[in-house]
Amino acid sequence: MVMVRAHILSRAQAYFTLRFMFCETTPSNYFFFSHFFVVFMRLLHSSYNNHNNRDIAMATCIPAGRGTLHYKVTDYKGQSCKKTACVSDVSIKRYLQKDLSWSKRVSKVLQIHKCELSRSPLRKNRKLFISSCKKDGPTKYFDFAVIGSGIAGLRYALEVAKYGTVAVITKAEPHECNTNYAQGGVSAVLSPLDSVESHMKDTIVAGAYLCDEESVRVVCTEGPDRVRELIAMGTSFDHGEDGNLHLAREGGHSHNRIVHAADMTGKEIERALLKAVINNPHIFVFEHHFAIDLLTCQDGSDITCLGVDTLNTETLEVVRFLSKATLLASGGAGHIYPKTTNPLVATGDGIAMAYRAQAVISNMEFVQFHPTALADEGLPVKPTEPRDNAFLISEAVRGDGGILYNLAMERFMPLYDKRGELAPRDVVARSIDDQLKKRNEKYVLLDISHKPKNEILSHFPNIASTCLQYGLDITRHPIPVVPAAHYMCGGVHAGLQGETNVKGLYVAGEVACTGLHGANRLASNSLLEALVFAERAVQPSVDQMKSSSLDLNASNLWPRPTVPFSLGSNANDKILSATEELRKELQSIMFNYVGIVRSTMWLETAERKIGNLEAKWEEYLFRHGWKPTMVVPEICEMRNLFCCAKLVVSSALSRHESRGLHYTIDFPNLEESERLPTIIFPSSPLISTWSSRQLQKQPMYQ
Repeated sequence: MVMVRAHILSRAQAYFTLRFMFCETTPSNYFFFSHFFVVFMRLLHSSYNNHNNRDIAMATCIPAGRGTLHYKVTDYKGQSCKKTACVSDVSIKRYLQKDLSWSKRVSKVLQIHKCELSRSPLRKNRKLFISSCKKDGPTKYFDFAVIGSGIAGLRYALEVAKYGTVAVITKAEPHECNTNYAQGGVSAVLSPLDSVESHMKDTIVAGAYLCDEESVRVVCTEGPDRVRELIAMGTSFDHGEDGNLHLAREGGHSHNRIVHAADMTGKEIERALLKAVINNPHIFVFEHHFAIDLLTCQDGSDITCLGVDTLNTETLEVVRFLSKATLLASGGAGHIYPKTTNPLVATGDGIAMAYRAQAVISNMEFVQFHPTALADEGLPVKPTEPRDNAFLISEAVRGDGGILYNLAMERFMPLYDKRGELAPRDVVARSIDDQLKKRNEKYVLLDISHKPKNEILSHFPNIASTCLQYGLDITRHPIPVVPAAHYMCGGVHAGLQGETNVKGLYVAGEVACTGLHGANRLASNSLLEALVFAERAVQPSVDQMKSSSLDLNASNLWPRPTVPFSLGSNANDKILSATEELRKELQSIMFNYVGIVRSTMWLETAERKIGNLEAKWEEYLFRHGWKPTMVVPEICEMRNLFCCAKLVVSSALSRHESRGLHYTIDFPNLEESERLPTIIFPSSPLISTWSSRQLQKQPMYQ
């Protein structure tokens, strides 16, 4: 059974944050909690119907069936008691929270209303599309919609294209994605000296023992075949003198298991996948289409995803995509911070859209800061323009023998961890952060110059050429580096086949939280995870497509977003200018209060400041004539950044320990009782802000 503990926290911006503890069950069982959420919600509603409106619940659920549910109730005065309730099989019902007006910006007592759903069920003999693919006009119809053009989205598209038509929707050019910037490689057991068990152990240790073991087993076991498939598709990885794949080693790995293409692995993978996609007659790529919101409706007891609204950023036309199955593969949210290795497109769009569509979100407190991004302050020739994203100095540099020094040329990593420079990323990033603060310096040095010149240039040609543009020869001098936001270990909660609690919505890649990474991602496991879960999402997506029972009239279920032509250029300019400044202010708050090292006071300060900033922004927009259904890219991105920032802060506040990427000075130790994933439920009593709601109300479908 699953044991439950429910805590009430007084937070102005409230989320349902759920943690799990298992007895006599497999680690992967927690991915299927959404079917049992109603059990806890009924108990919660009966226990807290008179509760203070600033309180939120943290809990877990038990499987449907007869059993005993144990949970702890803590009132707003801190008094607590334990309760037990017998439960039996229930038919899952959907609970609807009372709608809040646009102008409301205060928390409401959670009001749960049982919806009997008396509407007629969908007729199973009705098919979604008259034709499999209709692409003309402002509404486009496909069997599959893929949001994102990185490794996860493209690999999935190539597989599902065997069964139907596919729309690949990408925010910018298809190659502009996190995959394209990945330098290090793909980790996989491809050497007879290595083993799946060893890869699993390294992943779990790096993840601070918060990883889902079943997810780890699946990825480490299936990963080698996924890499071989890439090679068969034409991906060119480096080979050694013996003709075998050259396997590198990176921090946290006990064996050489990283396949790579010099220091431009992601670019090579993206090249091979894009070539295959372009040559596939069943796949249609839509460039410069900004995903605004998922299209969801109430379908019986389920929330069902039917596609996505997008904005063509070149023509400023709103384009609606209806699909039988949708894969969200839109990457991470690095740009909630001012310094990130992520491309400009990584603004948390997928996570925010999924949250607004009532998908469950998990482990958002675990933001990975890459220890070694190029520090412009230390370059002989400074860049003339600020970078859109920090230039990454690959983990493979340390794996290949690179040594970290402070500016006094003192090697410091052995002082923090016996693994030295090969410690996991969270350890190295915190160690660098500690050195910078103690010594009041802006960067540290990463030195690989003791290695042979030809070896450096062959292994790291992109890093060497980029540094040389700024007067730095890495074969002779150390590289100035500083940590930068790099990867979201949390995201949309996913099962072992990429499924979410929203019917018809699947996730893969950085936008997903599969449980693989736990509290910290092991180097080069991200591309591997994307490959494995993209493949695993194929069969359930095909099954969903074949069983789809919606029709073309679904396009009329939602009002369309509008482009604010009516506001005039003066109002638009003012709004965009104010949004740009507030975006920088949000990033500054996240950097100052929600960085590598945290505290409860800093997190609460961030929570308050972000809430005030968001209210200020929304008030400014609406005062200047903005309507809730209006869309332009800059405003949509700001909504998503606010949403993701709040999810990170709320999750961080709920974890009362230091584990992996989440380090807080108020709880500096690991706590076994806290070795549980953090889950953010939908329909929580969150302060009702624009960033937290879909542009259109969710319709019922009949």
